[in-house]
Amino acid sequence: MLEYSVSARRIDSHGSQAIAKEAVLVLDTDLAGRPDAFNPAELFLASIAACMLKGIERVTPLLGFQLEGASVHLHGVRQDAPPKMLSVTYELVIDTDEPAARLDLLHKNVRKYGTISNTAAAALDLQGTIRRTSDPSETETP
Repeated sequence: MLEYSVSARRIDSHGSQAIAKEAVLVLDTDLAGRPDAFNPAELFLASIAACMLKGIERVTPLLGFQLEGASVHLHGVRQDAPPKMLSVTYELVIDTDEPAARLDLLHKNVRKYGTISNTAAAALDLQGTIRRTSDPSETETP
């Protein structure tokens, strides 16, 4: 069994920080919001994205899958009352020359073995697609 620990603390009325291992993450906990930090909903989406990208790193050597890059774009829908996330859609974009059947196999493995994506899928509607790109710039973060 694996275990994880994160500590978080309020800095002031504009933000907080989370600490895990040697990493520090600024959190948007300001009621007005702030553009330089992730709010809780964005952190949730980012955790799904990180899970999928880490899954790609894990399964590509096992599958002998060749790629030059990967990105994932997510969209979450939040309900106001009671507040909760209802759904998340995603698009995995892979820079690869692998055939379509292998691309589908990669997607299947990412979905099957993702700790965070499996947890999210059990709690809400998680749907997505995978596609290839031949333009490496499309796999970079904007």
